[in-house]
Amino acid sequence: MKAMILDAPGGLDRLRLVERPDPGAPGAGMIRVRLHATSLNYHDYGVVSGRMPTEDGRIPMADGAGIVEAVGEGVTDFAAGDSVVACFFPDWQEGPARVGDFARTPGDGIDGYACETVVAPATAFTRSPKGYDHAQAATITTAGLTAWRSLVVDGGLKAGDRVAVLGTGGVSIWALQIAKLMGASVVVTSSSDAKLERARALGADHVINYRTHADWGRMVHDWAGEGVDHVVEVGGPGTLAQSIDAVRIGGHIGLIGVLTGASGEVPTATMMLKQARLQGLIVGSRRMQQDFVRALDTADLRPVIDRTFTLDELGDAFRHQESGAHFGKIAVTW
Repeated sequence: MKAMILDAPGGLDRLRLVERPDPGAPGAGMIRVRLHATSLNYHDYGVVSGRMPTEDGRIPMADGAGIVEAVGEGVTDFAAGDSVVACFFPDWQEGPARVGDFARTPGDGIDGYACETVVAPATAFTRSPKGYDHAQAATITTAGLTAWRSLVVDGGLKAGDRVAVLGTGGVSIWALQIAKLMGASVVVTSSSDAKLERARALGADHVINYRTHADWGRMVHDWAGEGVDHVVEVGGPGTLAQSIDAVRIGGHIGLIGVLTGASGEVPTATMMLKQARLQGLIVGSRRMQQDFVRALDTADLRPVIDRTFTLDELGDAFRHQESGAHFGKIAVTW
């Protein structure tokens, strides 16, 4: 089978398309999946760029969607022909957070889904949302589920809430769509007026160019009247102080990304006065993903895919991500 591998120590020019042995028939509790799509995430970029070193010859990519070709003994959740999508934490089935590293995350600690076929535990996949093609389904594993967990699982999002979404990448656009689906009002920030207009077209109630308005946190707060109920915080230390300004007293900040760095100062006095809940999170459990899929099954909602590349163009797909020009998700199909 064809597989994309990453030669140590990493780097986009060290991705290679190779032939790997077919994984064979599934054993007990396993399924064989013919993969057809993946999508790019910041975590994947960290691995392939070499910033997050992994094993030499690793098959990258945490997201994977395809068709079940065969099931092993004892598998009852799936049958041949089912459309399925992978889980970011294949060992975290349900309950509170139990994983604090990426040792068992596909594409990082173990081989991922930039390949034609895998044999894996049935519990490492869920069904794909009804009506989704493989590229659309692949976007829920990391970005979609992260947004769902931040807003719905951890944040308790409800109709009438006010949500601030930072940026227009994969997690952020998913958060905008989920928030609007749930009946919330949403403000989106970006440095691009063109991207902000696209966010408006997706339902954003208000937009702010953070490059033009350095005090965007105060502007978000004033737009909401007394601050927003939820902030989807993907920037990290460079934006956290503004997010704390933006949130209401007793509100919720989902700390998802570290795009501006891994550490920095926190305005602890303001955080204390706001009495807000700052919660770090990394994607979610299989049960959360199943709940997310059930919600999508009842909704007229499709992910925003900026561009689609082929498997042998995976390096080019990451270069497009690296440029920051994308809006929503970047997909790879084969």
